[in-house]
Amino acid sequence: MATRSRIGIELPSGAVLSSYHHWDGYPNWLGMKLKEHYNSRELASKLIDGGDMSCCWTKDRWNDDTNEEYGPQYYSQRGEDYFPRLDDNLHDYLEDGEEYAYLFTLYGEWICYDRHEFEDRVPEFVKIPEPQPVN
Repeated sequence: MATRSRIGIELPSGAVLSSYHHWDGYPNWLGMKLKEHYNSRELASKLIDGGDMSCCWTKDRWNDDTNEEYGPQYYSQRGEDYFPRLDDNLHDYLEDGEEYAYLFTLYGEWICYDRHEFEDRVPEFVKIPEPQPVN
């Protein structure tokens, strides 16, 4: 079962460029992976520029090649064209149907919105746990 999410980056104009993320969109997994591996504007932009993805941090590949490098599994890697989406503002970005929406802000930090039942209420901020050091 998927926990659908959207990963976006805030642009100076107030627009948001984003990509869809299919699996494990919870803050205690996706949020931590974003903070751990995509913790700069450059890295966040590069992740989003690849377009919609199944997962942002995996060794799995569509063609069953064994690849020891972790990274995103983009739908474009299996021949599908899913480009990043540009929304004019934060409100439009948050109107899609994903359960969580992540945003890399102009201040250089990741924030998360809980989008469950968005039509009835304003999305709430969710705390993203800090990545745990690897022993």
